[in-house]
Amino acid sequence: MAENMLKQMRRKLSEAEGYLLLNLPVRALSILEAHADWATMKYESCILQGEALRMMERWRDALRPLEQAALLRPGDLNASIALGWCYKRTHRLAQAIDALTFAVNKAPTVALLHYNLACYWSLANDPDQALGYLTEALNLEPDYLEMTRNEPDFDPIRGLPQFERLVGDAAKTA
Repeated sequence: MAENMLKQMRRKLSEAEGYLLLNLPVRALSILEAHADWATMKYESCILQGEALRMMERWRDALRPLEQAALLRPGDLNASIALGWCYKRTHRLAQAIDALTFAVNKAPTVALLHYNLACYWSLANDPDQALGYLTEALNLEPDYLEMTRNEPDFDPIRGLPQFERLVGDAAKTA
């Protein structure tokens, strides 16, 4: 009987994940909220619930399940990236930076982490940190150069000669 219940829970989580892939977060959330206890699949239910709420732009609501997912699996990149995203959008920039700094220390070759940290440090008006992380992101993934040119998060440092030099130098090597 317990095995059947476990299979049913897995099926429901897969169904919720499928709805997220189809960009139907409300449907996914209704499945996730229908079960009071996900027992052995608490991480999976929390990360999916957080992602559904994030897709619905309910960033403050998404923080609780995402923080719980991060506690259940410290260093999980999905939880860290989603937390950073939501913290930034709820004006908790220091926490966004902390979440991604923790993640980048666990996965130093993931360009997205460096790129997002560069954005957050730029918004925090720390050009040295922003440029350091942006340099690493572009070294790991040169395709981020195109996004950098139009990313409003870099507006606070866009006019700096170091930024313009970095973007110009990256364009020459790309």
